[in-house]
Amino acid sequence: MCEWRSMAANGCMLGYGPDFSELLRGVARYIARILHGTPPGELPIEGPTHFEFAVNLKTAKALGFSVPQSIRARADEVIE
Repeated sequence: MCEWRSMAANGCMLGYGPDFSELLRGVARYIARILHGTPPGELPIEGPTHFEFAVNLKTAKALGFSVPQSIRARADEVIE
């Protein structure tokens, strides 16, 4: 299990984590607010709201696992 969806493309069997592009947009919003004069201490702490899930069937097969169809159906990306 890996922390980013993109890691599944590099060989991890399951990748689940926050949407990386959403995190970057949040950083950009924070920087813009600071540059417009908002003190950093006044900015709220925000967490991710969207998560991504990927399954690498090739890795699962190499490890001797079968991934149930119910898991495949929930994945944002299935790598074969």
